[in-house]
Amino acid sequence: MKTIIRTLLFLFINFVLVLYVGNLLMNDGATSEWYLNLIKAPWTPAGWVFGFAWTFLMVCFAVYLAKLSQINTSKKLISIVLVQYFLNIIWNYLFFNQQEIILGLIDITLLTFTVAFILFKYLPVMKYYSLLILPYLIWLLIATSLNLYIAIYN
Repeated sequence: MKTIIRTLLFLFINFVLVLYVGNLLMNDGATSEWYLNLIKAPWTPAGWVFGFAWTFLMVCFAVYLAKLSQINTSKKLISIVLVQYFLNIIWNYLFFNQQEIILGLIDITLLTFTVAFILFKYLPVMKYYSLLILPYLIWLLIATSLNLYIAIYN
């Protein structure tokens, strides 16, 4: 029962406090004239892929964090997860709202390293549960490459 409650808590955090707030901070986001006129990478996914991907990733991440929080509740873990959440939210504001491509790139690079740190730091205790955070890391690597491409060509 504790696992279900923890999973629901992290689903709430991921969807309401991270994705929803991030969405509010992105202004018009991917539909803005500014974004539509950027030179984007040839491997940029279709718009609908982003919504599907983030939904899938945040569900997996919620399950991962629910399990991890049963094993470890250290201040270090809580701090790194909070940093990850902050970096995730603020990228939307930097990139879309403020149109700060380089600051967005710095942010998403830090976010990618933070998620990689979580994955590898807790791999020994999380074992096969680590497969739940791996898609998040892969997605961030792709997103970082998209941001880098925009930084180079715009």
